[in-house]
Amino acid sequence: MMTSLRLSQSMMRGLLVESAACLASFWPLAAQVQTSKSVTHGEPTHDVKIERGEVEYVSGNNMIVKMENGELEHFSNVPDSATVLVDGQHLNIHQLRPGMKPVKQTMTTTTPRVVTTVETVTGKVFHASPPNSVILTLENGQNQKFNIPSGQKFTVNGQETDAFGLKKGMMVSAQRVTEVPETVITQEVKRTGKMPPPPANPRTDVPLLVAVAPSAAAPTQSSSAEPAPSKLPKTASELPLIGLLGAVLCGISLTVMLLRKLS
Repeated sequence: MMTSLRLSQSMMRGLLVESAACLASFWPLAAQVQTSKSVTHGEPTHDVKIERGEVEYVSGNNMIVKMENGELEHFSNVPDSATVLVDGQHLNIHQLRPGMKPVKQTMTTTTPRVVTTVETVTGKVFHASPPNSVILTLENGQNQKFNIPSGQKFTVNGQETDAFGLKKGMMVSAQRVTEVPETVITQEVKRTGKMPPPPANPRTDVPLLVAVAPSAAAPTQSSSAEPAPSKLPKTASELPLIGLLGAVLCGISLTVMLLRKLS
């Protein structure tokens, strides 16, 4: 902050008032003060931050997003006015779905500036006490004392002089110039997103397994029942048949022998 006060026959410039009490009693005289302000802007700087993620859960105005680094971040009480640009449409929190991939871009602009305030008071030199102070008579007839800083120069009739060049009766203007540096920070947020990909269609060149449900009218079989054999198993042996034929032949042979003896 820089404060200056200058004096001349038409204008007193660059006079710095060292006493705060003196300034407090002088500058509130609003009828005597003319104020002008100007702003000088510096070169702005920009910082861009991009955050990516994937929507995991949405309920009401609450949302859980899996960030690019793998961490889950909970966003609560998201306002309906906060929208995401997806495929040319602005979607709010209620239109987001799991699987969507939002991208948040925040641009922060920092602009330095200097606000210069010039306050001017017109008066007549009532008494000069160089090199320390000067008393001015203001337009309302009141006298006001100003302290003069060491080495202060003044312009009188177009020529530069020091405090010893101030004489009683000179019409002068007193100025106080205040420069206040400030920093203005603004943010611009853009939200975009991508819809989740649609489910893949089944391939036509892959055979499909078709399951047929059993009919309700068909009889059911117990799981323990064994299927009926299509052909009876071969369990009989030929030995009994051979024995039977031998017995028949023996009987025939005995009958023949008996008939021969009787004859």
